[in-house]
Amino acid sequence: MALIEFVTKHFRRGVRRDQLPMHVRAALSERERANEIMARLIQLTIVILFSLIYAVSPKTSPDEALSPVPYVLGAYMVVSIIGLVWSIRQKLPHWSVYGSILFDFGLLYGLMISFHIQYMQPASFILKAPTLLYVFIFIAIRALRFESRFVIASGLVAAIGWAAMIFYVMRIDPGDNMLTRSYVDYLTSNSILIGAEMDKILSILLVTAVLTLVVNASNNLLVSAITEEVAAKNLSRFFDTSIASGIRNNADQLEAGKGESREAAIAFIDIRGFTTMAAKMPASDVMQILSRYQSRIVPIVQECGGVIDKFMGDGIMATFGIAGDAGAGPVRAIEAAERILRDFDRWRIEEPGLAPICDAGIGIGIASGPVAFGAVGQENRLEITVIGSAVNNSAKLEKHNRVLGSRLIVAANTYREALENGYDGHLHAEHQTARPDGAEPQEIVILSLPPSADIPLPVEPVAPAVKRPA
Repeated sequence: MALIEFVTKHFRRGVRRDQLPMHVRAALSERERANEIMARLIQLTIVILFSLIYAVSPKTSPDEALSPVPYVLGAYMVVSIIGLVWSIRQKLPHWSVYGSILFDFGLLYGLMISFHIQYMQPASFILKAPTLLYVFIFIAIRALRFESRFVIASGLVAAIGWAAMIFYVMRIDPGDNMLTRSYVDYLTSNSILIGAEMDKILSILLVTAVLTLVVNASNNLLVSAITEEVAAKNLSRFFDTSIASGIRNNADQLEAGKGESREAAIAFIDIRGFTTMAAKMPASDVMQILSRYQSRIVPIVQECGGVIDKFMGDGIMATFGIAGDAGAGPVRAIEAAERILRDFDRWRIEEPGLAPICDAGIGIGIASGPVAFGAVGQENRLEITVIGSAVNNSAKLEKHNRVLGSRLIVAANTYREALENGYDGHLHAEHQTARPDGAEPQEIVILSLPPSADIPLPVEPVAPAVKRPA
């Protein structure tokens, strides 16, 4: 039973469309519309191909006989063009697809009935025409919609239509129905072998059944693929784009406990006194301010090559160099901080809603060093993050801005590395030795915008690190 369930679950119809999320249904609808356009293009290609073959092939019917083929091909071409234009302009309603199925087979069988009249042969002549093979093409075209109901409808119409053809042949001349039990007579004359015609109907139904299974399996894969594609897009809203892309393209499954050691610069950005401020404001105003604040900060971080690690209320943690050149991390982090400070000074004019933040101010702390990069959490709830002394130090430096009344503090080794890697130093630098948040004494650099944004101040050289005696 387990084996049967394993095999059949992939061919049964999966989740109903109306049970899928709206955005997944919209993506599926868009894909189906593309498939319908492709089906119409194939139909138009087929009728053009048949028309060319008919035009160049020698005509064997009597000169006085009426040939309906050009009229049928012309009508089918007109309908195919109308269907193609209609499908391009908008999604076709289901009734039009069913109508197209009836038209296709009605036209095909009508054309086959005309053959015995055109060639002045007994009605059984039409049962030998190779035109029956086109029935399978029409059924296969409906598989492009990835909806089994259209394949089933095509197969049933084809089978019923062929049964009607047999009935027509047998009833058009009741005095001579040309029935035979000899397979040789059937192949060498216009005789009718009922068993052979039943085989054709059975073949149509079997092909329909197989295509239905294939379409169901393909539809399940399509739904899964689109669901995962939509989920991947949603993933990019919660992870940075580069991180989300790495997760999707990673050959190994993301698991908690797996990590890598990398060099990176870490930046913490925070609003001064926002917790106290938020306690006196309506919740909706708090969220609107945070949304506007983040919409100003995040693009700058990303444009400078940073990766948003997490949002912590009004705090933002970003990493630089984690996914690429580690040596460029300090440069990009300080460049991002400089752009944030310059942008902050325009908020009061450009974003009146951020006036409370402008009054309070922001603080930025930057440090760099080796970090552990990977997934933490439980199997059903993972988070991509970085852990290390550089992370802790950048958070402490950010808090130390409150003590010094500054807006940007960088660890001295990080600032030195940024200068060595090409940072052009458009910020005024002041060096100190401090104990951020009660930690061990360390050299820090307080960076600030020059008095005039147009005249960069010279950069104070950084003294080489002095090794302290043990």
